[in-house]
Amino acid sequence: MTLAITRQSWYMAVRWIRALLRQPWFVAITLVQPVIWLLLFGALFKKVVEIPGFGGGSYITYLTPGIVVMTALFSSGWNGMGMIKDLEQGVVDRFLVSPAQRLPLILGPLMQSAINIAIQSLIIVGLGLIVGASFPGGVAGVIALVVVAVILGTAMGAMSNGVALVARKEETLIGAVNLIILPLTFLSSAFMKQSLAPQWIQDVGKFNPVNWAVEAGREALSASPDWGYVLARAGLLAAVAALLLWFAVRAFRSYQRSV
Repeated sequence: MTLAITRQSWYMAVRWIRALLRQPWFVAITLVQPVIWLLLFGALFKKVVEIPGFGGGSYITYLTPGIVVMTALFSSGWNGMGMIKDLEQGVVDRFLVSPAQRLPLILGPLMQSAINIAIQSLIIVGLGLIVGASFPGGVAGVIALVVVAVILGTAMGAMSNGVALVARKEETLIGAVNLIILPLTFLSSAFMKQSLAPQWIQDVGKFNPVNWAVEAGREALSASPDWGYVLARAGLLAAVAALLLWFAVRAFRSYQRSV
């Protein structure tokens, strides 16, 4: 059963990858957008390292993990749009009357999203290095950053698909995703150290999955990473991803009962 689910999930992921590759302009935009964020925010806020308490150093080095995580969040947040399109075109209904397992219908797009996030993350890290960032954590740190970004993206993708299956309207999904993504991003340490933020933002940051991912990635890239801290944050993110995957599965079962 597990082997069949894995195989069918991969087939579904390939289906979504092929659909993505048929839209070259969309692929280009998804790659260019994080580049713009990195260069724009890097130039706009580069002087914040001079603020007392920030700690100095290169802002590009500080910013790059935040852009990686933010890109993963935004990229995966729209994962449910494909589900809505499949619902509208009757594709999901055709799968339901086939011998296909049900779980791969959720896991497939999440796997495609994970591959996309990993590629985007490596591109952003490479660009960060080109424009002057320094990552003493080396390859191990970069791998850890990509892993936490993928876990966070999986959590957001599962949430997006769950909302898509419940709402079944693009407008509702867009509103819900924006309502969640923007506050989580700006209440994290993606752009500014939490110690310099108002106390209430620091308090929210302790329970913010986006902040967990940013801090874990930044710690992994440091000269002397605290791997216990990184693993603890990755574990929390995995727990959130599991919870939201359960939500997506429940939403899918609810849809099954309604047809």
